[in-house]
Amino acid sequence: MSSVSYYMSNLLEKMTSTDKDFRFMATNDLMLELQKDSIKLDEDSERKVVTMLLKLLEDKNGEVQNLAVKCLAPLVSKVKEPQVETMVDTLCSNMVSDKEQLRDISSMGLKTVIAELPLSSSGLTLTVSVCKKITSQLIGAMGKQEDVSVQLEALDILSDMLGRLSGALVGFHSSLLSSLLPQLTSPRMAVRKRSILALGHLVPCCSPALFSQLTQHLLTELAKGPPTSVTRTYIQCLATISRQGGHRVGEHLEKLIPMVVKFTSVEDDELREYCFQAFDAFIRRCPKEMSPHVATVTTLCLKFMTFDPNYNYDDDEQEEEEDGMDVEDGLDEESDDEYSDDDDMSWKVRRSSIKCLEALIATRRDLLLSFYSSICPALLARFKEREENVRADVFAAFATLLRQTRAGSSRHGLGAAGPDPGSSREEEPAVAMLRKQVPLIVKALHRQLKEKSIKSRQGCFCLLTELTHAAPGALEQHIPALIPGIVFSLTDKSTSSTMRIDALSFFHVLLLSHPPQAFQPHMQVLLPPVVACVEDTFYKITSEALLVTQQLVRVMRPQGQTATAGGFDPKPFVRQVFSVTLKRLKATDIDQEVKERAISCMGHMVCHLGDHLAAELQGVLAIFLERLKNEITRLTAVRTITLIAASPIKIDLSSILPETLSVLGSFLRKNQRALKLGTLACLTALVTHHAAGIRPAALEPVLSELPALVDEGDMHVSQVSVTLLTCMAKACPSSLAKISSSVLPGVFRLVHSPLLQGGALAAILDFVQALVLSRTSSLGYSQLLKSLTEPFHSSQAPADLHRQSYHSVARCVATLSSACPKETPGTVAGLIQQVKNPGSPESARVLALLCLGEVGRNGSLGGSKEVQGVILEAFTSNSEEVKTAASCALGSMAVGSLNDYLPFLLREISSQPRRQYLLLHSLKEVISACPASSLSPHVESIWALLFQNCESQEEGTRNLVAECLGKLTLVKPAQLLPRLKQQLRAGSPLARSTVVTAIKFTIVDQPAPVDSLLKDCIGDFLKTLQDEDINVRRVALVMFNSAAHNKPSLIRGLLGTVLPRLYKETKIRKDLIREVEMGPFKHTVDDGLDVRKAAFECMYTLLDSCLEGLDILQFLDHVEEGLKDHYDIRMLTFLMLARLVSLCPAAVLQRLDRLVEPLKATCTTKVKAGSVKQEFEKQEELRRSAMRAVAALLAVPEAERSPGMADFANQIRTNADMASIYQSVQGGEGGSLGPTESMDMS
Repeated sequence: MSSVSYYMSNLLEKMTSTDKDFRFMATNDLMLELQKDSIKLDEDSERKVVTMLLKLLEDKNGEVQNLAVKCLAPLVSKVKEPQVETMVDTLCSNMVSDKEQLRDISSMGLKTVIAELPLSSSGLTLTVSVCKKITSQLIGAMGKQEDVSVQLEALDILSDMLGRLSGALVGFHSSLLSSLLPQLTSPRMAVRKRSILALGHLVPCCSPALFSQLTQHLLTELAKGPPTSVTRTYIQCLATISRQGGHRVGEHLEKLIPMVVKFTSVEDDELREYCFQAFDAFIRRCPKEMSPHVATVTTLCLKFMTFDPNYNYDDDEQEEEEDGMDVEDGLDEESDDEYSDDDDMSWKVRRSSIKCLEALIATRRDLLLSFYSSICPALLARFKEREENVRADVFAAFATLLRQTRAGSSRHGLGAAGPDPGSSREEEPAVAMLRKQVPLIVKALHRQLKEKSIKSRQGCFCLLTELTHAAPGALEQHIPALIPGIVFSLTDKSTSSTMRIDALSFFHVLLLSHPPQAFQPHMQVLLPPVVACVEDTFYKITSEALLVTQQLVRVMRPQGQTATAGGFDPKPFVRQVFSVTLKRLKATDIDQEVKERAISCMGHMVCHLGDHLAAELQGVLAIFLERLKNEITRLTAVRTITLIAASPIKIDLSSILPETLSVLGSFLRKNQRALKLGTLACLTALVTHHAAGIRPAALEPVLSELPALVDEGDMHVSQVSVTLLTCMAKACPSSLAKISSSVLPGVFRLVHSPLLQGGALAAILDFVQALVLSRTSSLGYSQLLKSLTEPFHSSQAPADLHRQSYHSVARCVATLSSACPKETPGTVAGLIQQVKNPGSPESARVLALLCLGEVGRNGSLGGSKEVQGVILEAFTSNSEEVKTAASCALGSMAVGSLNDYLPFLLREISSQPRRQYLLLHSLKEVISACPASSLSPHVESIWALLFQNCESQEEGTRNLVAECLGKLTLVKPAQLLPRLKQQLRAGSPLARSTVVTAIKFTIVDQPAPVDSLLKDCIGDFLKTLQDEDINVRRVALVMFNSAAHNKPSLIRGLLGTVLPRLYKETKIRKDLIREVEMGPFKHTVDDGLDVRKAAFECMYTLLDSCLEGLDILQFLDHVEEGLKDHYDIRMLTFLMLARLVSLCPAAVLQRLDRLVEPLKATCTTKVKAGSVKQEFEKQEELRRSAMRAVAALLAVPEAERSPGMADFANQIRTNADMASIYQSVQGGEGGSLGPTESMDMS
């Protein structure tokens, strides 16, 4: 300790030196010393250091003063409270001193201290007491009218303090408010502005009463009709507190709006600008409360966006026909004498009203269609705006409109419309309206594209890019009008590099989204400027230009056309593109991005136009081989060689093939997954298209690497590897024979893996077929069959064989038998024997039944009576597994030969009530897998049968019937949907629940003919949400959830009526809770829990699919209730809360104080000591889940402004148990990237 104080006193002594360098160095050493965590000062040293630093603040040398201020920051956390208070006192009194320099340095000092005050609960007392000191002094300083600079400094420091520590100043809020309000009428503009800022920081944390007091004050003052300059300040203040206080303004809007509307009619441009800024803030912060006023505000915006009293646009209209740019310049000169543009502030009004419209468009997607009729034409008319900055805002607003249109169409799952309207789904109405406007948009923009103003052109390109995304293909007719503008921006000497990049990237988007034929006639004009850009010295331009060139190559000869088809000959253009690309391809000292794009661009040239390159081709291929060996460019080179290998012009690769294969073989050992997948795709292309040129020896390096890749650890890599093996089996069977012994065990392991499904399974089926047909391997039909089925025949039933592997093996066996039809009868007889043989193990019988089913699905069983007998016998087995397999098999066989098996199946369902469930499973399989055309004749008989069973007492049977009904309805929707609707009125509660569940199965995620019919009648089915039977209400919620998840467009229009019923189901109902006696214990059972759970699940789904149809604050009321509900529901609401924070943080922040309490309660609950292990685990899971929601909340910057949240955050930091959960949750959030990352790297 003494050594520290000795060192300190040494430094302090040097600080009193007359030599400024000594003072500077000593202060610097002190600062470094204070920044160390280990330093501890005794009381005496603390006092001396503080006194010294405060003295140095008045040093004559500026640099020493600055260092002294920097020392204050680490000092705050190192010294005790009295010393901090001494610092603050001195700084505050210096702040009002007469010396300007001392004032400045002291206010810097105060800001430094404020920034360092601790927020944690342990240091809170210090913070509060220091803030009290500073605040009382500052309020005094603000009252000093004589010196404005003191006032300004004081306001500045206050803003800082309120911004960071508003919560600690709660006691001072009202006195601060009363001292800030008079400053709004100060004669000095700067004082008024800073007061507004300070009020802005005060608003988020002050009490509702204070907020009302502030708004009331502004309203009262505005009502008095003060001078215009003061009115401006008040309106500005309104806009600021609305931006900062957000939702709180909502309840005062009724009074505020008429007031602000009134002031837009005052002839003062700046005041109007502030009025529109206030509207903008209201719209963004309280979209819901603004709903009644949207029409008023829109009308005002539309009126003032054209407000330009000092300029006449009529001259432009005629000019547009002449397109004479020089006329306009002449006009300007004449008018210069009588009026100067510098006094004209009307552009501010136009700009603010357009920004206000943009806010409307951005926050109210629900009004999109009305915007197209009201706002869209007005914005189009303003494209001629003369003021450059305003025009940029017009473009930005229009681009927002386009983005909203696009957001809508992508959210409804509409891809880009196909080339012929028959193939595309019906278009969003907004997109259809947009397409009608396209000619007008192009007409308004194409002149702008040749303006000198760079900002305008950038705006145009940005807008056109958005248009291309929102309505793909819409610009096809207008390409001739746009090309001169693009070329102008690429060739104009005065154009900046960013402008060129923008033009190129728009051109790239345009090329991607329109057919090649549209550009072919203009090739002569388009190519030279793009080629010039490839040669540009700035790498970003080169790289964009290479992307465009790559697309232009595709335009010259689209794939699938022969050299001259389409009447366009690429020959004249090939040389110029080739030479510039080659130059970039050869260069090794260029940017990585340019290297990659040059490889890719040249690859496209070789692929599309290789036959025009003649002698140069081999040289290019040699460069590709070089790039393949370079670690930095190898991935791009692999993808490029894949492209060339598959080219329809059959490029001759023999010069590089052997070496390429050995390099590719080495890549299969690398740990980079993308490279592995790329290499496998490349090898597949080479083997498929160039098998004749590959000598068996050249494949050796690849073959040795393949067995290791077929592994369930990475299914996708396995799938691609098996596809490559299939190609080899077809193209070079002799090579495959060499590795069949090493690769097949891996393939069989995959077949027996529980993870095999989808694409990987399909790949293996292809492989098995190719293998047996290639007749190469020592493994013929019988050998393969044995290897596949062997594991199932051991006498001990193998426990590790998953149900999925039975199905995979059955599919393989069926594929084998269809590849060798001669062997089928023998195989079938063998399978039947196995099922019949009582001695064979259960697993073998199950597998044999499934194999029979799959063989039958291919239609190769016919209506064999023996098979029917075997299946019926299996239904009587004691083993559940065998019964299930039999029902699967029967379904599959019926799919293969409907007429043979379906009548038999329906007869059995009617006559065998005890086997009904199994037989219905078979029927479900038939309905799901058969095409509608073959099912049609049987629909009536199936329908009648299902309706006999729709009131079954067994819920499982009812659900199966419902699924069959739903899927059957998809076969003839127009006839069957109305019947389901009738059944709703007629049936018992059980029948109603079956019908509603059936509707759930008619909602599929792909577009289907049933959709339009469903949209008209789904409202009737959703009326069951008011059914008196609780089970019907539950299944109605499940159906609604399915619709919201898979086809939100069905229910968007019904949210107004459905939401109140949905919210009603989230409430806990006392009448559904009953007590059950279990021996000596009483146990409460809540019959309403399942319905509530279903309701909350619907709410969660709606967040993703119908966010704009929800009133978030009302939604949050119910989430808040759920936070106090049962375990399952709390888990759901924690998830919802985290989702809500990311989707609409503003609304969550409004409710923060109410949401914190239940979260806090969950995180701090302890389980009773004697509870069972499950209780502990449940509680732990709950706490983790709640903590995830808390972490999401704390990620929002303004969250800790809420006193309750700040307090809880401190509690978490100081409580070791909660802090560790919080850390692990955050690690989990970020750490979840771990495994996927490591998989990529491994």
